[in-house]
Amino acid sequence: MRPLYFTSLSFTALLCAACSNQPPATWSYEDAQGRANVPPDQAYPELFEAVQRQQIFTDQKHFVDALPKRDPAQIRADYLAWRDREGFDIKAFVKDNFIESGEAQSPPSKPGASIEEHIDSLWPVLSRTYSQVPIYSSLLPLPQPYVVPGGRFREMYYWDSYFTMLGLEQSGEKARIRQMTDNFAYMIDTYGHIPNGNRTYYLSRSQPPFFAYMVELQARIEGDQAYGRYLPQLQKEYAYWMEGAQALKPGAAARHVVKLADGSVLNRYWDASATPRQESWLQDVSTAEQVPQRPKQEVWRDLRAGAESGWDFSSRWLDDGQNLTTIRTTSMVPVDLNSLIYHLERTIAKGCETIQNTSCIQAYGRRAEQRQRAVEKHLWNADGGFYVDYDWQRKQQRQSLTAATLFPLYTGLASVEHANRTADAVRDGLLRPGGIATTQVSNGQQWDEPNGWAPLQWVAVEGLDRYRQTALAQQIGSRFLQQVQNLYRKENKLVEKYDLSGRGDGGGGGEYELQDGFGWTNGVTLKLMSKYGASSPAPVGE
Repeated sequence: MRPLYFTSLSFTALLCAACSNQPPATWSYEDAQGRANVPPDQAYPELFEAVQRQQIFTDQKHFVDALPKRDPAQIRADYLAWRDREGFDIKAFVKDNFIESGEAQSPPSKPGASIEEHIDSLWPVLSRTYSQVPIYSSLLPLPQPYVVPGGRFREMYYWDSYFTMLGLEQSGEKARIRQMTDNFAYMIDTYGHIPNGNRTYYLSRSQPPFFAYMVELQARIEGDQAYGRYLPQLQKEYAYWMEGAQALKPGAAARHVVKLADGSVLNRYWDASATPRQESWLQDVSTAEQVPQRPKQEVWRDLRAGAESGWDFSSRWLDDGQNLTTIRTTSMVPVDLNSLIYHLERTIAKGCETIQNTSCIQAYGRRAEQRQRAVEKHLWNADGGFYVDYDWQRKQQRQSLTAATLFPLYTGLASVEHANRTADAVRDGLLRPGGIATTQVSNGQQWDEPNGWAPLQWVAVEGLDRYRQTALAQQIGSRFLQQVQNLYRKENKLVEKYDLSGRGDGGGGGEYELQDGFGWTNGVTLKLMSKYGASSPAPVGE
């Protein structure tokens, strides 16, 4: 006899070990036994919506990561049968039918432990191995061990992982770098792209394409043969970002590709789904409901594209710079994305060199040169002296100065003249007591003032060093390092983002509480300590 779910009773759910799921609606994968697995909002949509609307958990991500104890189709059927009965208790139903997801908790540092010692102790805590996942899990299996960011982020994330891998290199964990690079290559081969993270609900989008940098890192460790080994996956990732380019007419866009009026082909962030993000479902529903004049699907796709950008969320994507309801991510040609794809094109050409494929070298070399010319033409703000995003729908540049302006320097796309002018603009407009600001806008979004993020500090430092702007690079790197050290001394932890005002606090804003752990901060901190020493803060007035 099945249990019933009412407030007056205590229940134990029945497990179903030999049940199959319903066929997937859209994004799904099949496990080793051929069982289709779909995201929670498709597996039990009515229950999913009820749990998220009633905020059974304070974090919307918690339920989508929970593990069903039995066949989701039967859980759904039971919920539909019992939800309208008097005394039905949805919390008891969820408790009896799901195993809650735990956070990737970081232990406190040992008394007197240095930051380096603390980070080295974190790598095992943040490591995961899931070559097989439990039946019905939203987690996607990966063949090799990997490192997660920490806290609510219990899975491997795309662009986070590159900066984490930099720290693993400093810690001598070179085998783990190869394992994680192989995991990303596996996802490209399996899904046709690298998802935002290894969850079913992330399959519809990617993140900033740093796989080429991972291959470059692996090549530093083992030699140029790494370029040849990962060449098929590099080309597949490029094909994912460029899908639809051949058929585009000037002034149109398809998926991740935009063709401007002059025929220039550039890229944008985009998501294949136009529904609320499962892990932020209630927030996305609320945002769309506040703008009845816009189709909800349009708002949801722009929110999802903002998540793909990694800058979720930022004034970069907002029409008025302040309100999330004005988000227009898919209308923007972002300077960071196109700089990264330029580097991808260059890296593929490098891979083609290792197999002595001349036509391949020339083809990707030409594409990189064409992209470089297009970025310099359309994304360079001559009046301001810095790189910007471009609104392809309105055929005009965005005027805001953001940390994304340094990506052309980081990837080597920028001309020397433009790099030098960009450095001046950054020094005057973005340098803060705690490092480089993400933007100049304060609006409560987490990728805006006053927050600073580890990956953007590293991009700034490396990009400026590349163009011999070493003094500014050291100011940024040393100030951020001091910020990390100050918070570590106060709270014995490293966090996801920092308040750069100089008070030694963690950052705020966004859709969830400040997380600690934290993968990419660990990685960038170790690199900066190696570069500038453990304690070398530049005076704020410099």
